[in-house]
Amino acid sequence: MRADRLVSLVLLLRRHGRLSAARLARELEVSTRTVLRDIDALSAAGVPVYAERGRHGGFALLPGFRTELTGLNHDEALALLVAGSRRGAQVFGLGSALASAMLKVVDALPESQRETAAGAARRLLVDPETDLLERRVEAEEVPDAVVSEVRRAVFAGHRLRIRYAAVDQAPRWRTVDPIGLVTVRGQGYLLATRSGADRTYRLARVLAAEELDEPATRPDGVDLDRAWRDRGTRFRTGGDQVTVLVRVAPARRDELVATALAVHRGEPDLLEVSFQDARHAEWALWQLAADAEVLSPQWLRTALHDRAAAIADRYVTGRAATSSR
Repeated sequence: MRADRLVSLVLLLRRHGRLSAARLARELEVSTRTVLRDIDALSAAGVPVYAERGRHGGFALLPGFRTELTGLNHDEALALLVAGSRRGAQVFGLGSALASAMLKVVDALPESQRETAAGAARRLLVDPETDLLERRVEAEEVPDAVVSEVRRAVFAGHRLRIRYAAVDQAPRWRTVDPIGLVTVRGQGYLLATRSGADRTYRLARVLAAEELDEPATRPDGVDLDRAWRDRGTRFRTGGDQVTVLVRVAPARRDELVATALAVHRGEPDLLEVSFQDARHAEWALWQLAADAEVLSPQWLRTALHDRAAAIADRYVTGRAATSSR
């Protein structure tokens, strides 16, 4: 659920008093099923929403409901509302708590500024679900019970048992010492150690979790940004990496750099870059079509040539018409 949508739902109920699920769905541009889930989330967060049955029934707030928070000015409240539109809280199972906090932010403003701030926040979009090419960036779904257990262990400094499904492996239980949680483009990760070695676990692959009643072995302080960069460096320099020398059209240079793991040499139209493996390299260079030419290694030139030849052969003039007779 989106925290900003939950806040919008509460503001609608405040403004109109009582609204049906169908009316709320139209106003929020979601399904009635989504509205009902959002109502449940608000109730779990302590917002007193109740249902009235009958022909003229619907959902309403208890009379006089108002949260309390003081000391925020308009720009501070706006900054928090914009921050609340990001996906991190959703990934870590804090969506309903974030909605409650955002509602308190709105309530902290004077009546004259409340609608202004909420309206201003709607004119700022952070991390949309698709880019301009309609490519979706989906936030991964992690069961609340799992992420809540992981989160409690991280904050309490307790050891954690997780049933983890690694790629191409059967799920199995692991006992880890949790360090922190990281979210990147809608994907959540648990940074931990296991038997003293650094480990990084994708939350979407944690099938079950259990906080243990014993302290985790970890330093008192942690620089998560530094830890994430260090693990990223080890990831990029490990495995079956491939280094490629490629001539690329200037207009596509940034696209190639964004796809590669690392750039070792960079000239205006000549780059030496590395990819995670052979499959990654072939895929990335194929996307650039005639705007890039692999100079080495030879096996990659051959692979791209064979792929292009197969496509050209498929589209030989007249073949489709002949085969359809």
